[in-house]
Amino acid sequence: MSWIIVIGYVLALLIISIFSLEQLYLALIYQKNKKQVKPEKQLNSYPSVTVQLPVYNEKYVVARLIEAVCQLDYPKEQLEIQVLDDSNDETTGIIDHEIASLKESGVNIHRIARPKRKGFKAGALQYGLEQAKGEFIAIFDADFLPTPDFLKKTLSQFDQEIGMVQTRWGHINEDYSLLTRMQAFGLNAHFSVEQSGRNISGKFMNFNGTAGVWRKSCIEDAGGWQHDTLTEDLDLSYRAQLNGWKFLYLEDVTSPAELPVLVPAIKSQQYRWNKGAAETARKNLGIVLLSKLSLSVKWHALLHLLNSSVFLFLIIGAVLSIPMLYIKSSSPEFRLLFNLASIFIIGFVGMSVFYWIATKATAKDFSVAYYAKNFPLFLTFSMGMSLHNAIAVTEGYLGIKTPFVRTPKFNIVKKSDSWKGNTYLKHKVSFLTVLEGLMALYFAFGIVSAIWLKDFGLILFHGMLMIGFASVFILSLKKSPNAAAE
Repeated sequence: MSWIIVIGYVLALLIISIFSLEQLYLALIYQKNKKQVKPEKQLNSYPSVTVQLPVYNEKYVVARLIEAVCQLDYPKEQLEIQVLDDSNDETTGIIDHEIASLKESGVNIHRIARPKRKGFKAGALQYGLEQAKGEFIAIFDADFLPTPDFLKKTLSQFDQEIGMVQTRWGHINEDYSLLTRMQAFGLNAHFSVEQSGRNISGKFMNFNGTAGVWRKSCIEDAGGWQHDTLTEDLDLSYRAQLNGWKFLYLEDVTSPAELPVLVPAIKSQQYRWNKGAAETARKNLGIVLLSKLSLSVKWHALLHLLNSSVFLFLIIGAVLSIPMLYIKSSSPEFRLLFNLASIFIIGFVGMSVFYWIATKATAKDFSVAYYAKNFPLFLTFSMGMSLHNAIAVTEGYLGIKTPFVRTPKFNIVKKSDSWKGNTYLKHKVSFLTVLEGLMALYFAFGIVSAIWLKDFGLILFHGMLMIGFASVFILSLKKSPNAAAE
């Protein structure tokens, strides 16, 4: 049993370190190239564009979404707006009211309702695509507020090889709370270093589900939107790039959006992202490895598709770290293997550099103090989410199908705004939430064990895990999102 624990612990930390070194690689690529001046391109012609707005029960935000999209600076005769409405509440009435007044002013906008809600968001996008008249397809989720110049800035970047242009996500409520700041901290790293690094180095990147523009023929050539994963965006991205299409990421074009303000809402979003990534890896990884792509592109695609596995190995390493303290104390022959696990320090350094570069590039008022405060808080919160995300990843790899759970929108921008009374939330304490509370107690035991054994090497690690799980447990006791299944 001791050998199993030791090998499992060392292997988990080794794999985490490999993913962290991938982050370091992307950070160095980004740092090397970020000062390059890109020539500004102007849009010389106006191709036809269809803007798709996939909506399901979004009564709090759908009006502001439609209003923002109708402010796009683009010739009306070349612009079509589809509100892909799967709603079964008053959202539909709000949409119809908005559309009625807009059509009077000459806006080509219409609500499209499927006869049967099948295939989640992917099904709605595919249904709309089959009716779309545009040569290009722009997509915005309900929580986004595109700026008027969005189409001009993105369409000007297309050449014949480019199938998709993705823009950076902004945050209209980043300063609302500590939770929104932590989300922004992590997302900013993805939308600066990660996406830019992959794109600059010629590796596969992904459409982020919203705030991007597709060439319609690229979607069709790749097989269209498919709903056999929870991340239809990542799945289509890989199928398109495997067919030879190029993607472009525009870090300098920002599309503002609203961040979830409750842990249960964050959980539903994280669950979908992480499980969907695992499902997409299961579906596409073999095709990538057997393709004629270079070994470098294949390696980075493998790490990209398997990236959500970090949470699985984090929880394995964390759980095994406490028995490792006792094994190390009672069995000196394992001390060498225990010390080998110190390779994780290299991975931690890589991760630290990754977030340092990302924070420096994106923070409004960057300073060493700002980073020193927010980086540990972000890591602690991520650790607290690791059990939830690890379960999502495991279900994805095992092929366990679950309903698509939407992330409820709150229409919260200012600190004075409140989510209370939101009808898309309900009181629910899941078994997983109880497990997270027990995990907090388990790592409190780890701290006691370190003091008892006078081995303090992991006490900070266990302290962060304890605080992370305790925080997620307590904050998860608030209302949870209602499921939006088929």
